[in-house]
Amino acid sequence: MYVHSTKGDNTTRYPALDQMTDNPFHLWEDHSKNSSTISLASGFLSDEQFYIIFLFIIYASQIINNFTIIANSLCIAVFVKLGFSEPSNISLTALAVCDFTMAVLSTWSNLCFWMTYHNVQLPFHSANVSYLISGVQWAYLSTTVAWITAFISLERCLCILVPLKVRRLITPKGTFIAMLIIILLTFCPSFFTYIRYKFVWEFNPYLNRTILNTTPVNSEFAILFEKISIAIFGVLQPLLAFSIALICTVLLVVQLRKISSWRMSAMSAKSQRVQTEENPAASSSAAEASISKKDERLVRMVVAIAIIFILSYFPTCIILLCYVVFDEFNLFGVYRRLYIVSGLIITAGQPLSGSVNILIYYKMASKFRSVFRRLVRLDRQKQKRHELK
Repeated sequence: MYVHSTKGDNTTRYPALDQMTDNPFHLWEDHSKNSSTISLASGFLSDEQFYIIFLFIIYASQIINNFTIIANSLCIAVFVKLGFSEPSNISLTALAVCDFTMAVLSTWSNLCFWMTYHNVQLPFHSANVSYLISGVQWAYLSTTVAWITAFISLERCLCILVPLKVRRLITPKGTFIAMLIIILLTFCPSFFTYIRYKFVWEFNPYLNRTILNTTPVNSEFAILFEKISIAIFGVLQPLLAFSIALICTVLLVVQLRKISSWRMSAMSAKSQRVQTEENPAASSSAAEASISKKDERLVRMVVAIAIIFILSYFPTCIILLCYVVFDEFNLFGVYRRLYIVSGLIITAGQPLSGSVNILIYYKMASKFRSVFRRLVRLDRQKQKRHELK
């Protein structure tokens, strides 16, 4: 994995292609000039532990990615058929597109790591190159998902708390603009990473050819810029979105209970009145009860989406904090193995929320369920079975 050049007591390691070595993961071993640091870092994950965890996460992650790609493809198709006259359809479509893209990026990363493990000879360093091509973009896109989820929770929370004021502001056009702003402020800063890291062509003496690799830019400006951008776009933004989603979810749960109590009291009062045809006031009360029931289903759906997101995104917040607090917790640091394993864990766990959203939509949204059944022709198959009987 490395070409060693020794001068006196100093040993310099030059990255070479991992495919030509006995240990394909030598690149991911903890390396430092401090022997005590090496011992500490190596004590966290031995070679055998690292390989087992690595392979397990890779295969588990890809199973989730496959389901996420299929599920969100169907979600996008259903929302397109439903149209975008409702603001919620626009935000949910944006969420599905982001989840789909994250699954594709994660699939590419898994493929690169898999090729690294199996010593596939390529004209580029698969593990390092995938970090800049898909790994960084995936991380920032997860922030985009966080903000879209926070926006959906906030929009539904305001619609329930102050419906008369918010419904004038939250329009399809306004929601579309909000989605563009979220993408601009969360995903586009991912390209700042290329100030700190860059692609380089390096000669590999084992293959006797030049391969594409990545290397950090060690200038003071690049290092300072990376720390500031990571602190703002990688930590503060996700944590703020996470907090907004959490607060709005709590408020929605509280309001949901109030709505349920109101519906029960309204239905109880209705039962003591005259029949609807003879009493117009009773008809109005029934309509209000029906509307509140519809709002309740939508609130339940948003709460379910937010809770699943919060549970799946919490490990990401912890890892981002570790990245900022510990200088050696990065792709080229002493704790490189822990960084890689942690990254693989969140790339496997976080898309889980995107893969189960389709089940929430199908269970709680009648329009979505109806269009979905027509899209996959479930109703037609059910009708054929009925005719055969």
